[in-house]
Amino acid sequence: MMDSKLKHGGSVNTALLALKPGERASGRLGMGTMASGQTIDLPYLVMRGMQDGPCLWLNGAVHGDEINGVLAALDFYRALDPSQMRGRVVVTPVSNPLGFDARRKRVPQDELDLDQSFPGRADGLATERLAWTLFSEIRDVADVLVNFHTMNPYFDSKPYVVYKIGSAQVTDEKTLLAAAATFDPFVVCRMPVDGGSELPGNVAGALDYQGLKAGLLAFMVELGGGSRQEPTYIAQGVRGLFRLAQHIGLLEADGWEPGSVQRVTRRRHVMCSHGGLFRQQAVAGSIVPAGQPIGIVESVWGEELEKIVFDAPVALIGLRTDPVVHSGDRVAFVGTEWSLLHA
Repeated sequence: MMDSKLKHGGSVNTALLALKPGERASGRLGMGTMASGQTIDLPYLVMRGMQDGPCLWLNGAVHGDEINGVLAALDFYRALDPSQMRGRVVVTPVSNPLGFDARRKRVPQDELDLDQSFPGRADGLATERLAWTLFSEIRDVADVLVNFHTMNPYFDSKPYVVYKIGSAQVTDEKTLLAAAATFDPFVVCRMPVDGGSELPGNVAGALDYQGLKAGLLAFMVELGGGSRQEPTYIAQGVRGLFRLAQHIGLLEADGWEPGSVQRVTRRRHVMCSHGGLFRQQAVAGSIVPAGQPIGIVESVWGEELEKIVFDAPVALIGLRTDPVVHSGDRVAFVGTEWSLLHA
């Protein structure tokens, strides 16, 4: 196997065309410059198999403090043998370098959310320019797009998958569910784009939804918690990527078939009413029965102020680990409506 190093600033499409069968290479997509003259670049890795096939694109750190997906994508890329591949693989491990270097979710220069800014603008704000630089490349070459996320740093969460549903997309829901099942997620969350969602902001500006609109098979993998590495979940992400590669025909199938998934069709954030110390009473990634508390808020004098309970069972997708809370802080993210489906 021959490795090569691409010159700074080369496009992904040009890099892929330059590869011979069995080769891999790395490069940078130039977006602009800082006041100091330092360049703002998106690093990428490319690989070409021995035969033609689909192009799998893995994207990490669209939010700069979400790290597990970066490591999973790199581990998968290193473990791949291009002599066994049909098709191409592209990894953009850090798509928000400004947020990543600052260890922040948003782009510090304009405080915008990159994953609500696609397809972006070539002449826009810094976040919009990053979005444009990345999506222009993805749209040209990718067939399948996995956009890695994690919960925020204050939460625990087992790996789960989110896929969008909207009137402008091309890929059907059954196809998305089968691909999502390859990651063995705790739940698979169906997020409507038309008519609002549980999240604020421009949900239709997410990278995966813009990918769906462009005809790609695209979805999000939420791989644990933010601002830390979680080896068990990173390994789960790598296993999921190998299964996905087999599922789409990039690698030879080993007989694995997608099973059943818990599809969540309604979810919400849970906020506390009292400030104080949040004490966990449940485990993220579990189904919590009605009446069983997921947490208790107590005062700094040790008095119980609030018990977080539900009238019906919930799928506990994320649970707060930081105990210091104020009135209105989020303490959990739960699914309130779900069903078991065969993917």
